[in-house]
Amino acid sequence: VQLQASGGGLVQPGGSLRLSCAASGFTLENYAMGWFRQAPGEEREWVSCVSALDDTPYYAVSVKGRSTISRDNAKNTVYLQMNNLEPEDTAVYYCAATRETCTYFADEYDYWGQGTQVTVSS
Repeated sequence: VQLQASGGGLVQPGGSLRLSCAASGFTLENYAMGWFRQAPGEEREWVSCVSALDDTPYYAVSVKGRSTISRDNAKNTVYLQMNNLEPEDTAVYYCAATRETCTYFADEYDYWGQGTQVTVSS
């Protein structure tokens, strides 16, 4: 079982990135998929989740309106499109999978990716 996150990088404020999370060893469509982030010296923070049942998206207030989570079950991949990025979005972003419904509690997630670095700076 593996989650491989990618798509991070250095971007200027106001820019965009699309993060990807490819799953292997399990069928992603049976899981709610979440994104978390962790900035240096900070606790891990829930960012977004897409439900398994009906693809309903959920967003943290900090990214709502600037981000879109989606899933492509045929590719066993979930995405996080982030627009109008701000320096405060700088963090390592992690994807995670849970058999339960979408939740912002990290302990409820069963599988985790290795993280991808997003740096927003001019």
